[in-house]
Amino acid sequence: MGIGIAMCYATNGIPVLLNDASEPALARAMATIRSNYEGSVRKGRLSAAACDHAMSLIKPTTTWDGFDRVDLVVEAAFEDIDIKQQIFAALGEATGSSCILASNTSTLDIDALADASGRPEQVVGHHFFSPAHVMKLLEIVRGRQTSDTVIATSLAVGRQIGKIGVVVGNCFGFVANRMLAYYMREAYLLLEEGATVEQIDRVLVEFGMPVGPFTMQDIAGIDVGTRIRQHLAKLGKTRADGPQSEVPDRLFDLGRYGQKTSAGWYRYEQGSRTPHPDPLINEIAAAAAAKRGIDRRQSIPDEEIIARITTALANEGARVLDEGFAARAGDIDVIYCNGFGFPRHRGGPMFYADTVGLATVLSRVQEYRQRFGDYWRPAPLLEHLVWAGRSFHDREGGQSSPQSPAAKVTS
Repeated sequence: MGIGIAMCYATNGIPVLLNDASEPALARAMATIRSNYEGSVRKGRLSAAACDHAMSLIKPTTTWDGFDRVDLVVEAAFEDIDIKQQIFAALGEATGSSCILASNTSTLDIDALADASGRPEQVVGHHFFSPAHVMKLLEIVRGRQTSDTVIATSLAVGRQIGKIGVVVGNCFGFVANRMLAYYMREAYLLLEEGATVEQIDRVLVEFGMPVGPFTMQDIAGIDVGTRIRQHLAKLGKTRADGPQSEVPDRLFDLGRYGQKTSAGWYRYEQGSRTPHPDPLINEIAAAAAAKRGIDRRQSIPDEEIIARITTALANEGARVLDEGFAARAGDIDVIYCNGFGFPRHRGGPMFYADTVGLATVLSRVQEYRQRFGDYWRPAPLLEHLVWAGRSFHDREGGQSSPQSPAAKVTS
C-alpha cells in the first residue's frame, strides 16, 4: 500500500519522502515503483519522461530527517495498533504543528492513533483501496477531534491526486469494511450450507461485480482478514454479528493465504493468477457445517445468494446511516461502486435496495431471522423508512430519522 500511495502523489507532481525501517525494504519498494511505472510506459499510459520525473520525486529514507518540512504524512504500516501508535507518537515529534497526520488503516481506531500523536486535531484516516495507485476511492475518516480544516484539505488533496474522497465516521472498519464484513459473513455461511466457492463467485460476477468474494480474498490475502479477526478476538469482538465461520481461519492455518502462496480459496499454478477449484475447500466447509450442526443442502439457488448478500449489505448500511457514520445513502453507494466495484448500473447497494423495494428488503430480513436466528435483526432505519413509505435516497439530509447522520459526521 505504501508503494501505491507514494505513486499517487509522485504521478501528480507532488514530492514524496518514502520512509521504511530498513534499506533493503526501501530498495525493494523503489524497484517495484520503477517496475510499475515502466509497465505503464510499455502500455502507452505514461511517457518515459513522465516516468523519470515521477521517480525523481520519490526520495527513500530510513530516518525522520526532512519530516519537519512536510505538509502531509500518510502512514501505511501493517494493521497492528501498537506499531501504528508508535509511529504516530514519532510523527508527533518529527513533524511540524500544521502537518496533517493520516493513517491508511482499513479498520483500526483513528482516535487511538490521534491520542498517540499528541496532536489529535491534525490526525485523520486516509483509507486507500488496493492497488492504491489504481483505485479511485479514498475514505476520509474523521476522528473525534479532527479539525474541519484537515477534512477540507484531505478532500482537496484527494482531488489533486485523482481520488474520489468520501468523508466517513470513525467506527471499526469505517463504512466500506464494516459493511463488507456482512457481505463476507453471508458468503462464508452460504458455503457452509452447501454452495460452492465457484458458484458464489460466478453469481456475484454475473450480478456485475468484477470478481467474487473468494477471488477478492485470494487477491487481498486471506492472512489479512485472519489477523484482523485475531485482533478483534483479543477485544472480545467480531467483525459482524452472527455465526463466525471457521473456514477462512482453517485456510490460514494451512498456510493458504491466496495468490501469494499459490493456494487460498482456489489453487494457482506457480506464477499464475488463474484460479483452479480445489475440492479440499468443500471438505473443510462440510466439516465446519457438521461442527455447527448445519444440515447442508444439495443445492442453493443463485437467486438466494444474491438476495442474502445484498440484503445483508443494505441492512448494515441502514445501521451505518442511522448511527451517523455516513452522511447519506449516496455516499455509501459511491464507496461501494468505486472501492469494491459494485455494478454501477445497479447504483450501489443502497440504491439497489431502493430498486428492489425496502418493503421487500425488510421482509427478507424478517424471513432470514426466522430461518437463521436473531442475528438477522432489521435495522431501525429500514423499519422506519418502510413504515413511512420512503426510500434510502428519499431521506437525504436526515429528515426521516430522529438523528442526523450528516451532523454527526461533520460536526
